[in-house]
Amino acid sequence: MSNQNKALFLDRDGVINYDKGYVCKIEDFEFVKGIFEILDYFQKKGFKLFIVTNQSGIGRGYYTLKDFEILNEWMLKELKKRGIKIERVYFCPHAPEEGCSCRKPNIGMFQKAFKEFKIDKKLSWMIGDKLSDTKAAVSAGIENTVLIGDCWIRDENAKYIVNDIFDTIRLIR
Repeated sequence: MSNQNKALFLDRDGVINYDKGYVCKIEDFEFVKGIFEILDYFQKKGFKLFIVTNQSGIGRGYYTLKDFEILNEWMLKELKKRGIKIERVYFCPHAPEEGCSCRKPNIGMFQKAFKEFKIDKKLSWMIGDKLSDTKAAVSAGIENTVLIGDCWIRDENAKYIVNDIFDTIRLIR
């Protein structure tokens, strides 16, 4: 029996909440329908839950780090009210042109999680809605990847492509 944890890594915008473009205010944040049930299901299956999110709006000056922290704290409280524990939210505040090692598709956020938590990469999964999500996960050694999007998307890094987050339950058992 492994003494390592199985992890479920999730992108934020487009997976946890609807992606409305640079969401930085509570009033603009809308949880994806069914996300509470999905996260509860995986938590009960023994997965540690992590959010890995690019937040280039900070680096681009669209909103501040404080704006992000306020929204993040609110989101975590809303999840906690429903019994859902997010172990950690990893985020990259940099704009793409900064070339930061934590910005997906780079693997910095995953490396931090691996260092801080004992994670079994073989039993872990990544759910994202962009090609950069699955590329980062595979580059970090997580082969189990799910891309939420239209079935016409081509992604050599996604093990599965689904139209809806509910489809992940039958994949990740």
